Amino acid sequence: MTTVRLPLFPLNSVLFPGLVLPLNIFEERYRAMMRDLLKTPEDEPRRFAVVAIRDGHEVAATSPGMPDQTAVPRRGPSAGFGDDPLKAFHSVGCVADAATVRERADGSFEVLATGTTRVRLVSVDASGPYLTAELEELPEEPGEEAGALAEGVLRAFRQYQKRLAGARERSLATGADLPDEPSVVSYLVAAAAMLDVPAKQRLLQAPDTASRLREELTLLRAETAIIRNLPSLPASELTRGPTSLN
Repeated sequence: MTTVRLPLFPLNSVLFPGLVLPLNIFEERYRAMMRDLLKTPEDEPRRFAVVAIRDGHEVAATSPGMPDQTAVPRRGPSAGFGDDPLKAFHSVGCVADAATVRERADGSFEVLATGTTRVRLVSVDASGPYLTAELEELPEEPGEEAGALAEGVLRAFRQYQKRLAGARERSLATGADLPDEPSVVSYLVAAAAMLDVPAKQRLLQAPDTASRLREELTLLRAETAIIRNLPSLPASELTRGPTSLN
């Protein structure tokens, strides 16, 4: 098994290969991560791994709160993730390449990264200023009938977009410019569909492209049927799309 060690950035969302990830970095542990990434030579990728949080808090508490008003908030790289950070995260994540890292005057950072490769968490190290992880890179296998499934997913996704646009009384992008390469389709649809984190995580860790497309086809048909029978979807993104403070 070939592994790599990278900085670890936990989020309340799922990153997919090929998708863009904007970040607003203000916590000291992630500032330290970005300062180290800036030391990477210009001709090399500035890589870190993004994992979805299973049980924990994206931003560490800074003051006592409910239910204990006297408890001192935990500090350090694993703050908010319990005594064993490995158990706080989903096991499959995505490597991100930070193409843009801009430091602001107050020491915070504006980052624009892109997902590249799926990885599986092997271990998490909390001994430094920020979490790092030993990761196993996961290949993207096509599976059987990926091409035909991608065509079906694209058709279902266009219908889903139309229904969603009608429910929200606004226009969504048409499917005219959608890609046709099966793995790209699978990740784009997974990222664009209004699904909760567990559903998106299942899609990320699907064993191959065809399996991911099959599940997306089922999800899209179910979501489209729900939208068809609802008069409106007020602020639905507030319940299905977690907001990242980073």
